[in-house]
Amino acid sequence: MAGTRVRPVSSGSPFGALAGLKVVDLSRVLGGPYCTQILGDHGAAILKVEPPHGDETRDWGPPFHEGDASYYIGVNRNKRAMALDLGREEGRAVLLRLLEGADVLLENYRPGTMEKWGLGYRDVLQQRYPTLIHARISGFGSEGAYGGFPGYDAVVQAMAGMFSVNGTRESGPTRLGIAMVDMGTGLYTALGILMAVIERQRSGLGQYLDMTLYDSAIALMHPHVANYYLSGRVPGLTGNAHPNLSPYDKFRTRTTEIFVAAGNNRTFSRLCSEIGVPGLAQDPRFRDNRDRLAHPEALREALEEALAEVDGFALCERLLKAGLPAGPVMDTREVMSHPHTATREMAVELDWYRGSGIPIKLSRTPGEVRRTPPSFGAHARDILSEHGYSPEEIDALVRDGVVPESRRV
Repeated sequence: MAGTRVRPVSSGSPFGALAGLKVVDLSRVLGGPYCTQILGDHGAAILKVEPPHGDETRDWGPPFHEGDASYYIGVNRNKRAMALDLGREEGRAVLLRLLEGADVLLENYRPGTMEKWGLGYRDVLQQRYPTLIHARISGFGSEGAYGGFPGYDAVVQAMAGMFSVNGTRESGPTRLGIAMVDMGTGLYTALGILMAVIERQRSGLGQYLDMTLYDSAIALMHPHVANYYLSGRVPGLTGNAHPNLSPYDKFRTRTTEIFVAAGNNRTFSRLCSEIGVPGLAQDPRFRDNRDRLAHPEALREALEEALAEVDGFALCERLLKAGLPAGPVMDTREVMSHPHTATREMAVELDWYRGSGIPIKLSRTPGEVRRTPPSFGAHARDILSEHGYSPEEIDALVRDGVVPESRRV
């Protein structure tokens, strides 16, 4: 496992499923940048336009690479970057120039900010750029009890019920270990943008996407919302176990913890045979999924007794080969150095950059890592030149602080 070569990815191809799509990205932190990284991985031209102080995740470390934190690096490849002071009229004029010929504008300012700047979709952008798709990510939207309030991933996890189903009696309600709300919102936003692009082919018109962390978090609360509506019971903490399936849980073995997922009675019966306790499947307490859910502790005790002297790694290999879903609990180092990760091209590198690969595998137009995450303002002069600014005009914009080339404190 250790020492598996990370597959390098070339930087030359200008093609991809989204080649020709121009995206002006005003977003910072995670949801928006994750969305545009997905689009950029598949060929869209992403212009990352940061405020003068920069994307705050550049500071969310350690670790750092040349001043930029891993948090920023992980979601900002395949983009070109510049900074712009949109609080000034001159900065807003530059943005309007950048939007000429753009397909998508993505931003995650608090609702009302773009309108305050005279850049609202309905009053300004829709009239000036009728084909533009304007996607806004906010915490809660602009209306309702929470309308206009700021939202961060963990706060919305708590408010949308995720804490309430994650954890154990000992831990109590617990934050998910990944930013599921932010990343889920980024995924939904990428999907929404592509829907709008497809619809535009029929209508010839752009539209506005109102994306929120709160909506996305609730949409991700499956099966807990469905369980609540059908049963009338409020879902509680599940730990590692599944509320609807058993055994679907983590178990101890001699060498490692493993996770076993038995989705039906036949799979459970085969699991029992493979671990040497075929009679367990005939126990009246465990014959059916409902029975097993009613006797979780007895089932755990019986399975862990059978697994106590077993090599968990070897067992998982054997179970998988037998068509039974099971796997060892691995840490990040083990995952990223695993041969299957390399086979699936999910560990990539380009120059100094190393990161997770591209999960969407298209046969004719595969995604590609073409650019390393950009340093602050790295492409400002090139971008401005491409949009018709003369060298003298560019110098003036930089000198006057409209287009900062170094971060403001």
